[in-house]
Amino acid sequence: SDVYKRQVLDAKGNVTAQLVGSGSNRVYVTLDEIPEDLQHAFVAIEDERFYKHNGIDIQGIIRAGVNGVAHGFHFTEGASTLTQQLIKNNIFPNFINESKYQRIERKIQEQYLALKIEKEMSKEEILEAYMNTINLGQGCLGVQTAAQRYFNKDAKDLTLSECAVIAAITQSPSNLNPVSNPENNAKRREKVLKNMKEQGFIT
Repeated sequence: SDVYKRQVLDAKGNVTAQLVGSGSNRVYVTLDEIPEDLQHAFVAIEDERFYKHNGIDIQGIIRAGVNGVAHGFHFTEGASTLTQQLIKNNIFPNFINESKYQRIERKIQEQYLALKIEKEMSKEEILEAYMNTINLGQGCLGVQTAAQRYFNKDAKDLTLSECAVIAAITQSPSNLNPVSNPENNAKRREKVLKNMKEQGFIT
């Protein structure tokens, strides 16, 4: 079992956040071992303003709020940035079973920590940590293990279509799994590719 540990310190050297992950189903890879298509696929589908925001996507929050009101105050659309998702997955492991109040409290904590982390880590460091800790179904944590599980190859050798398959899983690792739910994954993969095209990552 490998262990991945990253502490975020403030200017005085105090720990403001700790990103910890461990498990036999994670193989850590550095960002230069992850194809740009895979990096762009995650950004395109999960956080299109990743390279511009400071950890919180105000535009995304407003959009989610407007859409929620338009659908009778039924808020199904999230506005979490990749930075917030990184925090949620590593610091709040019990978020699946939380109450509505706990969810609101966690969201506030996520936003606070996201602002802190964005001051201490580069976008590249955040993206690398995210892509090595994200749950990608079938017991896979991180893109390298997912690439080996689903395509029997290293992440660096993935094609564009394969990158889109893996990025598509993130929203719901069980419902969008390409092994158990290939049709659902295929639909989401098309959305990933469409977003990548619209955002200028691919032609």
